[in-house]
Amino acid sequence: MGRILLVRHGQASLMGDDYDALSEVGHAQGRLLGEWLSARGERFAHVVMGSLKRHAQTAEACLAALGEAAAAPHIDAGLDEYRHEDMVARYAPEFADRAAMKAWLARSENPRKAFQQVFAAAFDRWVSGAHDEDYPIAWSAFRARSVAALEQVAAACGSGESALVFTSGGPIAGIVQHVLGMPDDRVAGLHFPLFNGGLTQLLTRPGSVGLSYFNAIGYLEEAGRDYVTYR
Repeated sequence: MGRILLVRHGQASLMGDDYDALSEVGHAQGRLLGEWLSARGERFAHVVMGSLKRHAQTAEACLAALGEAAAAPHIDAGLDEYRHEDMVARYAPEFADRAAMKAWLARSENPRKAFQQVFAAAFDRWVSGAHDEDYPIAWSAFRARSVAALEQVAAACGSGESALVFTSGGPIAGIVQHVLGMPDDRVAGLHFPLFNGGLTQLLTRPGSVGLSYFNAIGYLEEAGRDYVTYR
């Protein structure tokens, strides 16, 4: 049996000029993960990450602590997140301009909560399948792309081997939805609770993948509440 550990990236810079760059907390989350895995004596024969900056920065912070216990990372863009900017703009055209959204968030009492409310409605519109022509990629195609990337990792992960995969909330939600056979109208319930740095473990056999655990953050809770974030 092989093992795949999916890692959601650390906290990105919602209020910064470059959302794709990790925040200070995000870098710390990656480091804490690496230290936790190292203390457990974990070894990873395969390391795969999406092509986004937040994937690479999370992997870099984590792998620095693992050293030779982890293979060199391989990039698979099939593990990339959807462009939330495009998704939100289809729901709320006034936010097509990132500067306009940043200004609106800056005026909000709780910017991350305000963003989540808009994001949730925009995500539901996308996943519904009723407006597929509005988007560069439909949810069904996005999910299929994420699952195909997972299947490549599973095929490479032999019996007794472990793989470490750095990706985003969308691919993790799509993969878990596929593994559990859940309908599209329940995928938001998988996506929105995902923590930055959350761990989802899959166990593999030839031709099959099963869910072992989902969205675990014990290592972050031990470090302190400041490291437990969603956005």
